[in-house]
Amino acid sequence: MIHDMMPGTEEQLQKEMTSAYVGIDPTADSLHIGHLVGVMMLKHLQRAGHRPIALIGGATGMIGDPSLKSAERNLLDEATLRHNQESIKNQLAKFLDFDSDAPNAAKLVNNYDWMKDYSFLNFIRDIGKHLTVNYMMSKDSVKKRLSSESNVGMSFTEFSYQLLQGYDFLYLYQHEGCRLQMGGSDQWGNITTGTELIRRKQGGEAFALTCPLITKADGGKFGKTESGNVWLDRRYTSPYKFYQFWLNVSDADAAKYIKIFTALSKEEIADLEAEQAAAPHLRPLQKRLAKEVTIMVHSEEDYNAAVEASNILFGNATSEALKKLDEDTLLAVFEGVPQFEVSMDEFATGIKAVDLFTEKAAVFPSKGEMRKLVQSGGVSVNKEKLAAADEVVTSTSLLNNKYLLVQKGKKNYFLLIIK
Repeated sequence: MIHDMMPGTEEQLQKEMTSAYVGIDPTADSLHIGHLVGVMMLKHLQRAGHRPIALIGGATGMIGDPSLKSAERNLLDEATLRHNQESIKNQLAKFLDFDSDAPNAAKLVNNYDWMKDYSFLNFIRDIGKHLTVNYMMSKDSVKKRLSSESNVGMSFTEFSYQLLQGYDFLYLYQHEGCRLQMGGSDQWGNITTGTELIRRKQGGEAFALTCPLITKADGGKFGKTESGNVWLDRRYTSPYKFYQFWLNVSDADAAKYIKIFTALSKEEIADLEAEQAAAPHLRPLQKRLAKEVTIMVHSEEDYNAAVEASNILFGNATSEALKKLDEDTLLAVFEGVPQFEVSMDEFATGIKAVDLFTEKAAVFPSKGEMRKLVQSGGVSVNKEKLAAADEVVTSTSLLNNKYLLVQKGKKNYFLLIIK
């Protein structure tokens, strides 16, 4: 997980309990899996006996980090930032121990709290004088935005970002005894600005440690799907979709991600890699990765439900398993399958299956074809074999009072939405 670190960092961690922080962007009220690397760094840090500090960038979130960005971000108001902060803390509590009496209990801070009353004149007098413009412009994140290849340039607001982040490190050094900042490799310039500020203003020594930016083996962006980010909050990404994301990563990515996003030992991972090499079609790496991360982020119950939901499409799940699915998971499982809308009025007195699946919803092109497939046992409704084409379907058959699942053959599914 280590991309780069300043000389002396390892010695500092071996010498004494060290407070270290990671900055978290508060522009949404949920973390997404792009945040997970930093969170895992804090988790490993606490497991090793050190003290993690999660810094919510309330002040810097109002500005926007220019690193790896091509344009300035939207600014957020205080009420939104406070809401996002509380939501993020609730998520972090699944990874970090905030509540124990241990000396290395985690702490959550928000840089808005120490920046909101700091006047501009005082800030440039106290902090700005310690770093030259030449030093700030030498950072890669700044040079990229000011290069001839960029057609958007950089506002003074964004240019000041590294000074604000540097002050965060200085403030935590002064008030929390924080000696180390961690982050992605794109943050190296901002982090070392902080260590330089601590050296120049306090005569102190602080350290930097970065992890690689996570990429996919095919060069695509990690954590992105066709529908956008993979979120930790079930409101935005259901546990089923979350589980499926990890289950469907490539073999090469699974081998990399399982070392980063789980707490499995080297021996366990080596055993899984051997299993994968012997029987790659069984995907043991992906299955274990999906299990570990889904339980860590959601719960074992959610993991079991996701596995059961997966079996509906790809296994021999029963009608009982199908009926247990909540509406969101049901729609997630059958996302992309052909869907038809049917009026609830059709079910008032019941309707023959052959009429429903040919006239009201074109699951079958003709009644003759449907009757023939029913006779051979090839049609199921809600995972139960349809005994006769003339069988009457009523509203009592509906899943979640509004859906009907039809299976034609072994793999072809159709979802009827009853309105």
